[in-house]
Amino acid sequence: MTTPPPYRIAIASGKGGTGKTFVAVHLAKMISTSASCTLVDLDVEEPNDSIFFPEMELESRLVYKQIPEWNEERCTLCGLCSKTCKFHAVMQLGDSVIVFNELCHSCYACSELCPNDALPMKNQTLGTIGIAKSNQLTLVESRLKVGEEQAVPLIKKTHRNLQTEVNKTDYILYDSPPGTSCPVVAATKPADLVLLVTEPTSFGLNDLKLAVETLRKTQKPMAIIINRYGIGYEDVEQYCEIEKLPVIAKIPYSRKIAEAYALGHIVTESDPELLSQLKNVVDFIKLHRNENA
Repeated sequence: MTTPPPYRIAIASGKGGTGKTFVAVHLAKMISTSASCTLVDLDVEEPNDSIFFPEMELESRLVYKQIPEWNEERCTLCGLCSKTCKFHAVMQLGDSVIVFNELCHSCYACSELCPNDALPMKNQTLGTIGIAKSNQLTLVESRLKVGEEQAVPLIKKTHRNLQTEVNKTDYILYDSPPGTSCPVVAATKPADLVLLVTEPTSFGLNDLKLAVETLRKTQKPMAIIINRYGIGYEDVEQYCEIEKLPVIAKIPYSRKIAEAYALGHIVTESDPELLSQLKNVVDFIKLHRNENA
């Protein structure tokens, strides 16, 4: 009998600070008590899932991208590279060709089309990918090199890395970057289900709408988790009802939870209401998986 592929859940949010990482680490902890689970921190510019698992020591390795390097001796200054690059990463200025590494998308066009092989590709450090394992939980952290401007290449390399290293796990949770830009689209691309974490405020509602609009274009099934529930703003629930978006959990607004989270602690049996809401999420994930098997 063949092993079923892992079920992939992306945890995303239209804005930062809504509790996306909070939900991701707690779900990973809960799921891993009964099934193998891999938590992947794809918020590559500021990954912090590992803070909540101090007992897990990451083994990190460097990840590279390919960028062109100008070979002045071979170059005839034909200008083809500058005309070819759609990202303006290669420009001919007088008798020199300048490569802007930060703009390069590693598409190889300039290098492959150069008639004199004057732009060979070379490695440039993109960041690191770290992996740690403890019982049924695997933690993967992608960390972008300081000063590197493009997050998407590292996110894509992390997805490819997962295909060989953790393909036997039951569940994969992607802790996605905040917002609705290209890194979010790249992070959620393999997901079978996207959980959008929002907050009951006007800002939370505005950015939830943006996230829903973005993910509908990718045709991803979505469910909503309202964090800090109970502060009196009901428009988020009304919007979800109108848009037929299932609200699967309402995590209470609690100083006790906030204090524990600020200290890097995972709130366990000490808060029955939180555990009840997280169990609702796990039950929904299992139901959605069975319905789409």
